[in-house]
Amino acid sequence: MSRRESAKAAAPAVTQATLVKKARDRIAYKPADVSPQRRLQRRYTMRLWSVRHARFLEWFYGRFADLFLALHPLWKAIGYARAERPVKFVERQVKGLMFDCRMCGQCVLSSTGMSCPMNCPKQLRNGPCGGVRANGHCEVEPDMPCVWVKAWEGSRLMRAGDAILTVQKPVDQSLRESSAWLRVTALAAQKRETGNGTAA
Repeated sequence: MSRRESAKAAAPAVTQATLVKKARDRIAYKPADVSPQRRLQRRYTMRLWSVRHARFLEWFYGRFADLFLALHPLWKAIGYARAERPVKFVERQVKGLMFDCRMCGQCVLSSTGMSCPMNCPKQLRNGPCGGVRANGHCEVEPDMPCVWVKAWEGSRLMRAGDAILTVQKPVDQSLRESSAWLRVTALAAQKRETGNGTAA
């Protein structure tokens, strides 16, 4: 037996469990950009601006959603799957700047006063935890205003502000890194077509 063959025989066999563990570590969910250092650098300027202008953004988003829905024939002709990549890129840039978006794929900004709940270190989707500081800041990141305190403030400026009282579903991780704009448009188009008595 050659030296190479004897070394190969002596090496321990890679088990299926080892392969599964390596794959799990590689694809395991990691929160996107939640470091306190990054948040401190940005100082939440745009996020707070968005909350203060929630009424205007509510109006703008309504017109924007109507436009996207009007473009449904185009998205359908191109193919929603094909349109996903370029639309997702634009969505990430715009919402990342305005709301520090995490691309959860299930945007609820219109129900949370234009304050993204995914910025909460605990990623709470239905109100603040019990650790909000007396100054309205987060217990985990003391320099950050609690996203739910800001959500309430923003919601009071909006016409549909009471939508904040709606209980949100848990985050569906399978939708992460997908375009909420396209998904909402596809659902609205399907609902409209079904309502008109045509096949979706």
